[in-house]
Amino acid sequence: MKPKYIIGAVIAFAVLVTAFIVVESRGVEYMNFPRASESGSKVQVAGVWVKEKGQEYNAASNLFTFTMQDRDGNTMPVKFEGAKPNNFEIATEVVCTGRVENGEFVATNILTKCPSKYEATSKDLQL
Repeated sequence: MKPKYIIGAVIAFAVLVTAFIVVESRGVEYMNFPRASESGSKVQVAGVWVKEKGQEYNAASNLFTFTMQDRDGNTMPVKFEGAKPNNFEIATEVVCTGRVENGEFVATNILTKCPSKYEATSKDLQL
């Protein structure tokens, strides 16, 4: 086998290994708030906005805050340095990526899941 083919194969293998390591390190696990507090690492928490506790967006500091309840019923204040997500008020679920710091979830990303106009209603299901 020619040396340039061996070198090419080694480089291709190194690129594949590097790509695999990068993809694996980006995986963020879903957790509830107590587990997120214990882990101290970057995680995702899915839940709903606790409307009774309100929400606030401070344009001067570009800070959005609200209280979220995870899927297991645990609540925690959420702080996000960024604009309030579109359709936040009508979201059926909120997914926050970040970590717990000093008793609050500091989000680096917020995804809102809104009701779909394609979901069937009970009226649609009647025959």
